[in-house]
Amino acid sequence: MKHGRVLLVALAAGTLGLVASVLTTGPGPLWRTEAGQRLLGAAIDATAPEPPPGVAVARRGDTIPVLQLQDLDGRPAEFPGEHAGRPLLVNLWASWCGPCIEEMPELQRFAEAQGSDGVQVVGIALDEAVAVRDFLRRVPVDYPILLDAPGPADAGVRLGNPRGVLPYSILVAADGRVLKQRIGPFSAGEIDDWARP
Repeated sequence: MKHGRVLLVALAAGTLGLVASVLTTGPGPLWRTEAGQRLLGAAIDATAPEPPPGVAVARRGDTIPVLQLQDLDGRPAEFPGEHAGRPLLVNLWASWCGPCIEEMPELQRFAEAQGSDGVQVVGIALDEAVAVRDFLRRVPVDYPILLDAPGPADAGVRLGNPRGVLPYSILVAADGRVLKQRIGPFSAGEIDDWARP
């Protein structure tokens, strides 16, 4: 019985320490860890609306669905399509999303460092083509950008983000399975460790 009380006191102290940390320094450091991302994802999933009938939401370990998207010129583009067969970092974003804009240079840096046989980076903008093209003139990136209309069955929802929080990224194995999911922007240097399969 005495050990049970000690365990409860230790658990309570740890919980209070975590709460105090979040209240004083914000959730940033916690959410940047893999464990924090899993907790955040579980909390978001628990409060997310049910997707429309027939819309599957990919989870860790699931194979990503084939998506019918558009390129920047409005032409149909099947995803993953030509990107299948290699590890893939998929980043969902929008031109109006401040944190999305802040992480774009980091995504570009990571994409450039990968070469022809590393992790591919693909952006999926949940936005209007005109707004995305205007944005990319100001903040150019070399990795492919595809488009989808935001909504209850958009690419973000199908790739595991039923709440539609942006930015949202997933790491996909060469065989198409979801390895990791991330809600929120990457800071400088974070992608390198996160994207190791």
